[in-house]
Parts: sequence; structure tokens; C-alpha cells
Amino acid sequence: MRTSQSTDENRRRKRGKILSPYMQRKLAITLGVIMLALIALIVVIYRLVRNNSEEYNRIVLSQRQASYDSRTIPFRRGDIMDRNGTVLATSQKVYNLIIDPRVIFSGDGGRYVDPTIKALSEYFQYDENELRALLNEKKDKSYVKYAKELSYDQKSGFEEYMKQQNAAYSKSGTKNRIRGIWFEDEYKRTYPYGSLACNVIGFSSADGTSGNGGVEQYYNDTLVGVNGREYGYMDSDTKLQSVLKQPTDGETIVTTINTNIQMSLEKYLNEWQNDDVGSKVAAAIVMDPNTGEVLAMGSTNQFDLNNPRELDPKTYTDSYLMELGRKEAVGVYKRENPDATPISQDEVSKYYSADDILSYGKQVAWNQMWRNVVVSDTYEPGSTAKSITLAGALEEKAITPSTTFNCEGYIELSDGIHTWRIRCHNHDGDGVIDAQTGLMRSCNVYLMNTAFALGAEKFVKYQHLFGFGEKTGIDLPAEADTSSLVYAADNLGRTTLATNSFGQNYNVTMIQMAAAYCSIINGGSYYKPHVVKQILNNNGTVVENVKPEVSRITCSKNTSDFLREALYQTVEGGTGTKAKIQGYHIGGKTGTAEKIPRSAKNYLVSFVGFAPVEDPQLLVYVIVDTPNLEGEAQATASFAINIERKIMNDALQFMNIAPSGDTDPEDSINKRLANNPEGISKDAMGEQVTTASGDGETTEEKTGDEKETDEDGNVVETETAAPVTDEFIEPGGEEYGFELPDEVPTEESNG
Repeated sequence: MRTSQSTDENRRRKRGKILSPYMQRKLAITLGVIMLALIALIVVIYRLVRNNSEEYNRIVLSQRQASYDSRTIPFRRGDIMDRNGTVLATSQKVYNLIIDPRVIFSGDGGRYVDPTIKALSEYFQYDENELRALLNEKKDKSYVKYAKELSYDQKSGFEEYMKQQNAAYSKSGTKNRIRGIWFEDEYKRTYPYGSLACNVIGFSSADGTSGNGGVEQYYNDTLVGVNGREYGYMDSDTKLQSVLKQPTDGETIVTTINTNIQMSLEKYLNEWQNDDVGSKVAAAIVMDPNTGEVLAMGSTNQFDLNNPRELDPKTYTDSYLMELGRKEAVGVYKRENPDATPISQDEVSKYYSADDILSYGKQVAWNQMWRNVVVSDTYEPGSTAKSITLAGALEEKAITPSTTFNCEGYIELSDGIHTWRIRCHNHDGDGVIDAQTGLMRSCNVYLMNTAFALGAEKFVKYQHLFGFGEKTGIDLPAEADTSSLVYAADNLGRTTLATNSFGQNYNVTMIQMAAAYCSIINGGSYYKPHVVKQILNNNGTVVENVKPEVSRITCSKNTSDFLREALYQTVEGGTGTKAKIQGYHIGGKTGTAEKIPRSAKNYLVSFVGFAPVEDPQLLVYVIVDTPNLEGEAQATASFAINIERKIMNDALQFMNIAPSGDTDPEDSINKRLANNPEGISKDAMGEQVTTASGDGETTEEKTGDEKETDEDGNVVETETAAPVTDEFIEPGGEEYGFELPDEVPTEESNG
């Protein structure tokens, strides 16, 4: 019989066997393996967390419906306003609808998918099947921009709708929810007045970072701001935190444009183009002659700034676009293959597809439509340039206001073998006339003789002084370079000097001519033309005032006074009588220029007017290029005068310029000339007659009783032989050449 003592001993023996050295070693190894596995797992988890923490954070943050990981906050491009604060260009906040498929598919059993698709479909009328297909295709994405440029009402309305639907789901006890939808801020550039002042304003890229044309391009660095940024992260307590860097908005541009005058300008240009004769193009500019500010500027080349690539199908038909495209394709081929034989328009289809040719045509059409005629196009100015010729001659005392020349309807120039005629528009001749009458009647003969008296070197000097051949420096892009389109003195022969005197055979831009006339009528100060008046920060505080800048003095005040009076008389009783406006003293000058090639008989007509004559506050310049008529019927300056008169009449009212009194402005101007003949010799105030032969060579001056007259009191003209010249004009007839030279200067001709 066993005792209890023996039983305890047996138990101790069994436990000792379990804790034997062998078993202890085995247990230690097992524990070691487990520890190593745990360490390895910890290392793997650590590496995963370290390498993918950004991704995990992004998922967590996206599940909270906010892309805080790294979100761009766009800047707001600065506004563009007119001088009175009317907004011409602005950036309106819009919203992009963002879908996060990862969040939508994160719910158990797809409990977010159907409610979200249903909400988008019901509220925005989006197609359910398209939404479902998109979500399935982009399951692993967390950012899908589904809709752009939604309004605030659309955004806030959907957010309220989503809130109500989710509340209803919660109340019903279901776990369904609308998830994974949020909105991203963006700005859309809008132009409240559509095409108004399109060439002055220009337009910007979709993202607002660059401008195309006008103020949008020239002042792009001022209008552009800096994007902000929002960064999100999870702190040590797994709470969502964010760091915000606010954007810097662009500054606002206040232009010199008067919206009312701009509307008037475009209204009358469009009436001319659409309801009247019409033309290849017509353009106009309104300036303040005392500051150089541009109050309005435009042409018949207009486009909607909100849709700048939309072409008028009536003007730009497919056949016309293909025609433009074929012409452009010839140039494209030449640029791409400079060493190859050039191709013709008939051959372009061998090298370019119809789509390519159409694309080239659209590019050409856009460039035509976007081109600022006033700043970028050049043309022969015609008779408006006669005031510049007279100003130079008066300043150099080559003539005086009383200097007379006899106009027989033409001037004959000779090369010693052939004799050539350059005609006045009055083929019967204007007779013996002085400077004022010469300008009033727009007498070519008077101006040619004036240029001969001035001489080529000084003539060119005043061309440049008044800005021809020089950029004005206007604050708009693509100002034409005309430096090679005026003659150098060394290359200005007698015939080209003759034709240059009345504005033919050299080119200018509208902005050059307008700025030159501003100096003529304001006392001689050449103001740099400009379209911007102020720059404001995003709080509306003025950070820069653009002050009027006098670049140089073009003529004396007396010369300015004389020309103002002569231009007034041009409207009162000369070639510009149709420019009269009841109650106001208007001055101005007509222009008719025959275009190259002369044989085509196409014309550019123009008129520059200003008011009031006694204290000029407004200048309006209009050109009409190639009216839709045949031959000489185009050469009618009244086309431009009628447009100018309507614009001027409205502008006087908009600017609150009081009507002129009953006093003739001639009285005060002549009084100033007589009392203070600065810049004009005393002879100008006396009875002086300078006779001239047909070639412009003056004879001895005779005053008082020494004048030779016939029995009727007419001045006796001395006949002299035509001089030998260094120019040759291609004859236009069998005996005499009536044509103007068919060329303008080139870089080669100017050396």
C-alpha cells in the first residue's frame, strides 16, 4: 500500500522531467524565434509607415472629404476698369466638382456608391451610367475633376441638398451616405461688355497666368498674383491639422478709357461697316491732347473677349478659311523646308491635310481679328500729314503764314529729258494762296513748294520730331516699327520730297498721327500716349499714378496757334465743312491717300478733328481703308468725316464740355500771334507774297508797292525751266506722268 509521501515524490519526478535541460533549450529557441518574428514584423510595419505615411495620410484626409494633403489656392487676377471705375475685365470665383472614388468605394457593401451617384444624377442631371462607369474605371483615384466652372448657387445648393439627404439616411437607420464629393475653388476671367474695347483690353488664358493682346498682355505682371497653398497632416493625437499660405491677388488696372465714348466709337464704326458703304476696315481713336490719355480706341475688327476664338461664320466661311490656310501653308512649308523648292497654293494639299490647312486658316483669321489696327497697322497718311509739313517749315522760317505760292493744278518735275506732273486734287489750280488757304484747300502744290523751301534734311528732322519713324511707346503690345518706312534725308530725292509733303510714299500708324496732332494743337508738347491711368492693390489703394509724360517739344506755341486757326478755317470753309457741330468750334484736316499699287485705284480716307478750337480738350481721328466702292468713288473723305463728327458730338456731351461762345476763335489766336510772334518772323504779320514757279523754286520776295501785278491786280508769275531731279516717276500717260511713285521706303533704300 502506497503512502501519500510516495505519491508526492512521483509528482516531483514528473515535473523535473518537464524542466529538463533539453526541454529548456528547446523552449528558449522557440521563444527566440517568436521574438525575432515580432521584431521583423515591427520593422516591416515601421518601414511601411515611414515609406507610405503620406499615402495613408492622404487617404485619411480624403475620407474626411478634404484634400488637405496639398491643395492649391488660386490667386485672383486683377480687374481692369475704365477711368470711372466701370469694370471691363474681372475674375469671378467658380467651382470645380471633384469626385473621390476611393472614398466612395470605402463604405462596407458599397453603401456610399449608389447614394452618391443618385445625388449627382438628380441634382445636376448627370448621366447615371456614365458616372458609374467613371467610378469603376477610377476606383483607385482620389481626385477626379468631373465638372468645371460651377456657380456659387450650384455649389451651395448641392451642399445643402447633400446635407438633407444624409440626414434622411441617418434618420431612417440606414448606413447609406453621400460621400466623396467636394468642390475646388477657381477663377474664371469674364468681360462684362463682351467685345467692347477688345483690342485695348485683350484677353487672358484660362488659368489667368498670361494675357493675350491689350492691357491683359502688356500689364500681365501687374495683373498676375501668386497662388496660395494649404497643407494637411495628422498630429501626434491623430487629429487633422493644416497649414495655410494665403494667395496674393493681382493688382487692378484703371485705364484711361471712357466707356461711354468707347461705346459711341464702336457704335458708329459698326453702323458704317454694317449699314452704310462699309470698307475693308475702319478705325478710330479719341485722345485728350493735353495728357496723351487714350479715351477710346477701336476698329471694325471686333471679337467677343469671352469667346475670343469664335469666328463670325458670315465673314469667315469654310471656303475663305481654306483660302487663308492655303496661303499660310505655303509659308509654313518654306519655314519647315528652307532649302527646298517653294510650293504653290495648288500644291499644299500634297503636303498638308485638309484639317491642317483649315487650322492654318483659323490661325490667320484669329490674328486678323485680334490685330489692333490703331497700333499695329501702317498706311500712307495722305493730307492729314500736311500740318506736319507746315509746322516744320514755320518753325525753320522756311515760310511764314503769309508766304504765297501759285497753284496751277500741278507741279512739273523733270529729269532733263522727260517732264513729269504731280497734280493737286484741284486740277484747275487754286491760284495764289497763303499757308492757311493752302491747308484749308488741301493744296498739294502749296505743300510741295513748302517742302522744297524746307529742304530734305529739315523735312526728315520734323518727321521724326513729330514721331514718324519712331515708336510712340504706348503701353500696348505689338506697336508697329516704322523706322524703315520713312525716308532718310540722303535718300529723299526731289520727287519723293514732293509726294512726302502731302503724306504719300511713307507710312505711319494711327497712334503716331494722333499723338502728332495732339502736340500740334496743344501748344507743341508731345505727350506719350497711354491707356493706363492708375494701379490699385487688392484693397483698392492707389499704388501708382501714371502721370502724363512730355517726351519732347515739337513746335512753338505760335506755330501751334497758327495751325489751330488754319485747321479751324479748314472746317469752317475748306475741305472739312461736314465736320461742323452746332455750338462748337471744330478744327480738323481731311486725308485721302492713294494706296499701293496705284494702278488699283484704292484709297484710304481719313479725318482728324479736335474741339473746342480755343482750348482743345478732345481729338478724334478716323480712317476708312478701301471703301466698298470702285475706283475714284472711294476717294471721299466725307466717309471718315461723318464717323468722326458723330463720335465727337457724343464725346463732347459725355465729357461735359460746354458749347463755344459767340466769339470767333480766330480773334484770340490772331491777337496772340500779333502781340507775341514767338517762332514766327515779323514778316509773317505783314503783306508778304512769295511767288513760285511750277517747280517750287522761289523768286525774289517783293512786298508793298514792289509787287508785280497785272491790270487785274493778280501777281505776275515768272516762268522758269523745270529743274533736273534725282528721282524718276513711271509715266502714267503718253505725255505726262500723273501717277504717284508706287513705293514706300525700305530698309535697303534707307541704307
